[in-house]
Amino acid sequence: MKSNKTSLRTAALVLGTAMMLAGCAGPNPRDPYESYNRAMFTFNDKVDTYALKPVATVYRDVTPSFVQTGVGNFFGNISDAWSGVNNLLQGKGEDGMTDITRFALNSTLGILGLFDIATPAGLEKHKEDFGQTLGVWGLESGPYLVLPLLGPSTVRDTVALPADFAGNIWRYKDPTNVRNIGTGINLIDTRASLLDAGSLFEDAALDRYVFLRDGYLQRRESQVFPDGNPRKPKQNDDPYGEDDGAKPATDPQAAPAAPAPAAEPAPAAPATPPQADAATVAPVETSPTVSAESAPNALNSGTPAAN
Repeated sequence: MKSNKTSLRTAALVLGTAMMLAGCAGPNPRDPYESYNRAMFTFNDKVDTYALKPVATVYRDVTPSFVQTGVGNFFGNISDAWSGVNNLLQGKGEDGMTDITRFALNSTLGILGLFDIATPAGLEKHKEDFGQTLGVWGLESGPYLVLPLLGPSTVRDTVALPADFAGNIWRYKDPTNVRNIGTGINLIDTRASLLDAGSLFEDAALDRYVFLRDGYLQRRESQVFPDGNPRKPKQNDDPYGEDDGAKPATDPQAAPAAPAPAAEPAPAAPATPPQADAATVAPVETSPTVSAESAPNALNSGTPAAN
């Protein structure tokens, strides 16, 4: 019952955020809600600066490194189960079985995932979520969004959040206080692992909002399409396909070819005087006939005209 209520609250939050953004559209097609996003970015940045970052810094400096490694391995092992499900939903059976095998191996021989023995065994780790699955299924990412406390996202990834929350095994952990403590430790450990990257981000970016937005969108695109192919037809793609056999001889929409220039008639040979000997008459040269193939190639060499 509690899980159902939580899911309903999450769905209501997502719907309310989408309705609130309806009146905040801006001119940037990738970021039409920039005014709202910048305000939310500032809010999240203040929370991180005065609350999360100081705690993460103390955690990194005080907690032994092997404990931090164990915490990261434990929650990373839990995420492998949901990654495996999403890989299978995306049709990547081999990667899905690898993730499930990782989860089973680390959960048993790795003592509940505290030790990562799957990676040295050659089982590659993947990070998949339902937002990536929707992208593989063909759903566009939609505009960029900055969510309260959760940070950068898109409309597609926001819609996928309830499924990602439901797919997190840790959310079903009882009692509730243990689950909440573990969630907080995971959050702090994750933030501590990004401290160095955060310092570089603060020093390098002239406009931190734009830097974070563009980096996030590029990263998500590479996660959904790791081969760099967004599965959209390119402008110069063969409209008839590469393996569909011979192309039609003519295209009904193609412009008619320009007629070849008419060949100029060769000048008539002068009449031979009746008294002249045929052997003394010089051969007459004629002009070569101009065929249709000699038409200018430039007429048919145009470049075809160019979400």
